[in-house]
Order: sequence, then C-alpha cells, then structure tokens
Amino acid sequence: MKITFYGHNCLGLEIKGKHILVDPFISGNELAKDKVNMDEIKADYILLTHAHSDHTLDVDAIAKRTNAVIVSNFEITTYYEEKGFPVHPMNIGGSWTFDFGDVKYVTAHHTSSFEDGTYGGQPGGFVIKGEHKNIYVAGDTALTMDMKLIPLYAKLDLAILPVGDNFTMGIDDALIASDFVECDKVLGVHFDTFGFIEIDHDEAKKKFYDAGKDLMLLDIGESIEL
Repeated sequence: MKITFYGHNCLGLEIKGKHILVDPFISGNELAKDKVNMDEIKADYILLTHAHSDHTLDVDAIAKRTNAVIVSNFEITTYYEEKGFPVHPMNIGGSWTFDFGDVKYVTAHHTSSFEDGTYGGQPGGFVIKGEHKNIYVAGDTALTMDMKLIPLYAKLDLAILPVGDNFTMGIDDALIASDFVECDKVLGVHFDTFGFIEIDHDEAKKKFYDAGKDLMLLDIGESIEL
C-alpha cells in the first residue's frame, strides 16, 4: 500500500493496483497548487469525508477526467450523481467490499455542507483494509469516544489524523486519539494550509516521540509505503 500526501487532507492511495483519491483540494491550496499537477493524478475512486470545499473543490475536474467512482455518504453521492458522475453511496456504520479492499464508513464529529449551501449529510471517516494493511482516515473530526470502536473493526497499521487544531483535533487530542484507536503510527493531515491551522512541526513530533509514538508530517508530494 502506497500513500501520497497532496496537501491538507488530500491523499492518494495505491492498493491492489487501484488508485484511490481522498478529499481532493489542490487548485485552491496555495501550498500545493504549484507542487502537484492535478492533471496527472490517477483515480479509480474518490473518497470524500464530507462536503466542505477544502475537501471537495477539485472533485468535478478529476472525476470528469478519470471517470472515478465517488464514494461518500448518501447526500454527497446524490449531489454528484445528479451531475452525472458514477457514485457509490454509504453511510455511518456501513461497510462494502471494493475491488481494492474493504471499506467501513465511520463517525466523525464536524459539519458538512457544500459551498453553494447544499446539505452534505453527516461527516465521516474511513477504515480501509487492503493488501494485508489497515488504515484509518479520520477526516475532519474532533476527538470522540467513538474512536474507541475503531480497533473492533481492524487492527490498524496507520492512523491518518487531523492535527491542525481550530477546526479539528489538535496535536494533544490527536495523541489521545492514537490511544483510542490503538495505533502508535500516525500520519498528520489538515495542517499549515492557512493561518488558523499552522503548527510547530518539531514540537508536534516531540510530543508523539515522548509518548513512544511516531508522528509523520509529510512534505507535499511525498509518499510512504506500508
């Protein structure tokens, strides 16, 4: 399993030869738009945690070019289905086996609406099992006791957690979340994109290190393999 960080909460996953794109927000990200060529991104599926524009801005352009299947909650997939895009609707607590692996749509505590005001349903996250590796994409969320359910679904190899604070969990809550989901290897997302969520990288990594955990804060375009 290969994971590439495209900035903010945008990730590219390569699993079983399939390309899964999470929360595409590149053209509007000042940190990413000159580093990532959006026209070269491959996508067989696009997974959306919620409807906010900093997670959906580039869905239309990428889905139109790739014909990727959009996977999210019922309200979000209906929104894109009405635009003519192929979709797979899910909702909180539901699971589905795709050709790249098993996906469970899980609770996130946040809000969700499109830029035009359309209701985006309840936000969520994804537990993804593929190639004998299990990851948790938390999406935009507060720390929640529901995270204690995640280990019941899968023994995680990686937790992908927001760390920027203000709109989501910050470093301290992400550290607690890593305990709740029982995963000491964390990939931080949703940080530095704009002023409200800028973080001190060294301080954040030290807090995790001192707790015996590993926090990765990748450069835009950087990849890791599990």
